[in-house]
Order: sequence, then C-alpha cells, then structure tokens
Amino acid sequence: MRILFVCTGNTCRSPLAEAIARRMLSDAGRTDIEVASAGVQAWNGSPASDEALLIGLERNLDLSAHRSRPLTQDILAESDLVLTMSATHLAHVMQMRPGANVHLVAGFANETRARRDIQDPFSGDLADYRETADDLECELSGLPDKIPHEP
Repeated sequence: MRILFVCTGNTCRSPLAEAIARRMLSDAGRTDIEVASAGVQAWNGSPASDEALLIGLERNLDLSAHRSRPLTQDILAESDLVLTMSATHLAHVMQMRPGANVHLVAGFANETRARRDIQDPFSGDLADYRETADDLECELSGLPDKIPHEP
C-alpha cells in the first residue's frame, strides 16, 4: 500500500504528515505501508521549511532529507491512497486522475472529526506550525488501523 500526502508547496503540511504517518505506522509495525508526499504547486528539490524542520525536531521527526516534488501523473499512478490537506487539493487530484482513491486528511483516519481543510502554516510563526502538526497528529491517529493489512 502506498499513501501519498498532498499539499501546495510540499514544504510544510505534507512533509509533516508524511513524517508523522511514517512514525505512527512504524510504531504500529505496519511495514506493508509506504508514505510519500508531493505538492500541487511545488518546486522540485526544495527542503522542508525551516519552521517544519524545527517542529519536526521538537517531535523527533527528521525532515532533513525531505525535498519537495511537484505532483505528477506518474506519482498519482504509483499511489494507492491520496490524502490531501484541502478540498482544493482534492479537486486538483480528481482533475488529474479521475477515479483516484483520494480523501481529505481531516476526517479520514479519525472518523470522529469533521472533514475539513488542514490549516496552512506557511509564512506563519512556530505556534502556527505547532498547531498544524498537532492537528495532523490527531487526524492521523487512526491511520494504522484504518488501512487493511495486505496479505
């Protein structure tokens, strides 16, 4: 199973979501799931934002090797599940690949929460990034159990 997280620039939300999901899946022993990220308006090869790197360090998430990449047809074709940060991103994915298995991050794995956009902390302060990371951790908390085990 391959999960792709999608945001705008692939330097803040989706790298944080990827790192959080990778840790949660590893902690749950889910070696059958791979995670990646991309951005609908991303430049190729940009590092995670300084703020995302700092928030990652606070949470023992290493984003130092992350490099942004633009969302492409090939990336979508390799993904079994696409989780987007906003309804706009979801519509973009659906336009690129009709019939894709795409959902908003919010409300997907943690079904007690409403389906909504995840706040973009870009150009905000560290408190904004912390709030976004807290939100992603909450929203992804049920991910290991939501994805069926592959035989």
